[in-house]
Amino acid sequence: MVSESIRNQFVEFITLQGFDDKYIDRQEEKRILEVGVKNNISVEDTLTLIHEIAEEKGLVIERDIEDKTKAVLEKAVTDGKITKKEFEEAFNIFKTACKGKVPDQEIKQRLKQMMETNGWKAGGLFGIKWYTTI
Repeated sequence: MVSESIRNQFVEFITLQGFDDKYIDRQEEKRILEVGVKNNISVEDTLTLIHEIAEEKGLVIERDIEDKTKAVLEKAVTDGKITKKEFEEAFNIFKTACKGKVPDQEIKQRLKQMMETNGWKAGGLFGIKWYTTI
């Protein structure tokens, strides 16, 4: 069991990570998890605290954006393929959610990597040039 003072300090640490830009990227999330473990707070409890603080303070968590975007692509995939329109929809969701903290080209590369990791191909009536240029 973690003391209330350590918990309160940890909540402040989480808040501080997103203080300047209201955004918790993967590196900040990992640092929070490491500090949580050092303070005998389980990974599960730390993740719960991160989400509670994010909701309370209006912080965005990068991993959540990626999960949401992946769910959009999973829903859109037909016959193992994603169309340019569906890709752009996922891109716009990611871009809006990250509040400009991730450059457009990096978002596209992440989405392309997500497609490749899941074995999804580019498709559609207008070819795949849009995909190969990413």
